[in-house]
Amino acid sequence: MFTEVYSKITVGNSRWNALEAPQSILYPWDTSSTYIKHPPFLENMGTVTTDHISPAGSIARNSPAARYLSSKGLTPREFNSYGSRRGNDDVMARGTFANIRLLNKFIGKAGPKTIHLPSEEQDYGSGPSRDWAAKGPWMLGVKAVIAESYERIHRSNLVGMGVIPLQYLPGETADTHGLTGKEKYSIKVPENLMPGQTINVEVSNGKAFKVRVRFDTDVELNYFKHGGILQFMVHKLLK
Repeated sequence: MFTEVYSKITVGNSRWNALEAPQSILYPWDTSSTYIKHPPFLENMGTVTTDHISPAGSIARNSPAARYLSSKGLTPREFNSYGSRRGNDDVMARGTFANIRLLNKFIGKAGPKTIHLPSEEQDYGSGPSRDWAAKGPWMLGVKAVIAESYERIHRSNLVGMGVIPLQYLPGETADTHGLTGKEKYSIKVPENLMPGQTINVEVSNGKAFKVRVRFDTDVELNYFKHGGILQFMVHKLLK
């Protein structure tokens, strides 16, 4: 049975063979598609990658993602969900921090909103899960995150995107340091950085404090030095 079935695996069937398909080796990206779009993660390396895991949930009508899709001529009934559009980074970047239960201390209440700094105008934010919780912030320009603790997979995803996960020392928090989040932070990353090393963070208000770098292994440090796990793998393959 195995031999009989797998001897025909490359043949397909009449319906499959009748489907129109491009003859090129590389995937022909459709720039007008609102579902699958060429991702930017390896854009400067001349390499193509795809995205597999995505947030779930419908796209709210008053969200940035909805406005983007409307600009492409889609109606609200055609918006579908973030999960169905996980292949389009323009949609997913606009879907970062959209959890309606997320409490943003800038605003003081739950909801997918934040403030723009330094203007302090209230903006709409948005919200992913899984790997887009790291990819979304990366696409918005986030270089580092300082937190009291990390969920295991989220920390790993941040490392994979080249975002530095920093952790307050035991007993310390943003509140103990009198931080509001509106300051500018200068993070001194030494060239000979070691896993779990403690480094300095300087704040624009004159304060400074130490944090632990949550690169827990030498492999994770290598990912960071290459700009993320995708870039690391490409460099490895091209050697």
